[in-house]
Amino acid sequence: MQKKFTSNLLVRSLLAVAFVSSAPFTASAGDGTINFTGSILDSACTINSTSNSQTVNLGSIQRTAFKASGDVTAATRFDIVLENCPDTVKSASVKFDGTANAANNNILALNSGQTAQGVGVALFEKDGVTAIPLSTQSAQMTLDNNQETNRNVMSFVAKYQATQASVGAGTANATSDFTIIYQ
Repeated sequence: MQKKFTSNLLVRSLLAVAFVSSAPFTASAGDGTINFTGSILDSACTINSTSNSQTVNLGSIQRTAFKASGDVTAATRFDIVLENCPDTVKSASVKFDGTANAANNNILALNSGQTAQGVGVALFEKDGVTAIPLSTQSAQMTLDNNQETNRNVMSFVAKYQATQASVGAGTANATSDFTIIYQ
């Protein structure tokens, strides 16, 4: 009986060692460091009420205007106006968020219930050429903090963008939230 007990104990010990040695190796010491930096502002600019919740009309576009995936329509400009910026804030950029298009996660998907197919909404800097991918900061704009003219217009462009060679006709509305990032 003693021999069988010792034998079982030996087998169990070997299995435990085999299990532990097959487990992935994890380091107990840190392999690197990430430093998070930033600051908390006492106050920020005021977003003009016409910019806070706006509708940008991209127009009615013929589906045949899109010949290939990646084709875009004419640019539609829109502005975000910042006012009453404190002296401590020298520049700002914008980050656009929303539901990403399944075929191109850099552009906005159409809202649920929209009937157009193979298209999304792309956002660009004011030049209409430099894309602003979703969840990415736009170019920084130096702010005018002059008390007399303390009104800063940040201009952007929106365009429909095909995500497939053939675009299906229908309603094509999309929604984006935006966040002002101060530097």
